[in-house]
Amino acid sequence: MLDSSLRRRSLFAAGGALAGSMALGEAAAASTRPANPLDALLAGNRRFVTGHARHPHQSPARIKEIAAGQHPFAVILGCADSRVAPEILFDQGVGDLFDNRVAGNLVDDLLLGSIEYAVEEFTPPLIIVLGHERCGAISATLDAVRTGAEAPGHIGAIVEALRPIVAPFADDPNGVEKAVRANIRAQVSALVTRSEIVAHSGARVVGARYDLDTGQVTVVC
Repeated sequence: MLDSSLRRRSLFAAGGALAGSMALGEAAAASTRPANPLDALLAGNRRFVTGHARHPHQSPARIKEIAAGQHPFAVILGCADSRVAPEILFDQGVGDLFDNRVAGNLVDDLLLGSIEYAVEEFTPPLIIVLGHERCGAISATLDAVRTGAEAPGHIGAIVEALRPIVAPFADDPNGVEKAVRANIRAQVSALVTRSEIVAHSGARVVGARYDLDTGQVTVVC
């Protein structure tokens, strides 16, 4: 009888259109992935910050190369903020990163399902939760905590998800920054504690913060 991991993988591969040949995919991934994914991303960020970005894997040839199947070496859970685009700030290209972006870089069921799919299908060695300085979702939640106001529409769902994480910093003059860092750590923990797939994948789960003023990414946890 197939174990649960094999059953899950056979489910993903059943249609054939999701990933192509498993053997070819694994060989391609092994040949293109950096030996140390986190170091590679931080090196790319240094290039971005210093104005020496190489814009790798963005040619027509690259597009054709990966058309039959993707083999991203890292999964990113980042904020939807327009200033925090992972491929740009890490100086990566098409097919390198599996991006998941939502305001507040929150782990909810949909995002977790997307990340679990990537982990099961592509076996990436690295997952990064990427928060950022002066996060609007964090600021809005702190304002709601401080004033008792209700956020309009579905924004309230974001505020309620963040409330228990940021509420301890409501009276702190540096509350936004402290809450940003606390939220990064909380979402890293959520990935591992809420998902057996992530916890048992062997992927390294890292939390990082993007500085809007400098463009620099710093590892937080």
